[in-house]
Amino acid sequence: MSEEVTYADLNFQDSGRKKSIQEFGTVGIKAPAATSHVWHQRALALILLCLLLLIGLGILGSVFYITLKKEMRKLNKLQNIKEELQRNVSVQLMHSMNSSQMIRNLSLTLQEIATKLCHELYQREPEHKCKPCPKKWIWHEDSCYLVTKNYVTWQKNAMFCSAQNASLLVIKNKSVLEFVKSRNLRKYWLGLSPRKYYADYKIVDETIFSSD
Repeated sequence: MSEEVTYADLNFQDSGRKKSIQEFGTVGIKAPAATSHVWHQRALALILLCLLLLIGLGILGSVFYITLKKEMRKLNKLQNIKEELQRNVSVQLMHSMNSSQMIRNLSLTLQEIATKLCHELYQREPEHKCKPCPKKWIWHEDSCYLVTKNYVTWQKNAMFCSAQNASLLVIKNKSVLEFVKSRNLRKYWLGLSPRKYYADYKIVDETIFSSD
């Protein structure tokens, strides 16, 4: 009796082991199927995410292109406006320069006419007070003279005269020489500029009446 019981126990244990093996095998077979299903879901989600990113990049690219195109149009328009303004300014400057030159020429012409008229009046009436010169200038024959007390260099005085549309005094004839002598002028600049050595001179006008 004891032997049979032992055998029965062994069979029972073997059958339990087989059952557990079968269950393990069943679980082992089903496990890969569940993992594969999850992987497919994740792959699909990644694909959808990639598609969404591509769509988003496409939309952003389109918006950027449209915006860039609009800004380029605005920039070109501003550039055209700038060029037009530059042309207008250039035309205005040229017009102003021409107008200034015309006014200057007209002023010189009027001054010449006034000088001639005053000269005719002076010849007819020596005591006539006609003076076609600016204020503080002295009229003599056909020219206006200005005596200044600016203690500056010859070069600066030459620039000052040039700014007045004049030049430093150049004695071209005896009449001008006598006129200068009558003014009792001493230590004034003439149209001769002493350089380092007084024997060497720079001449404003080649026509010098007298070396004295």
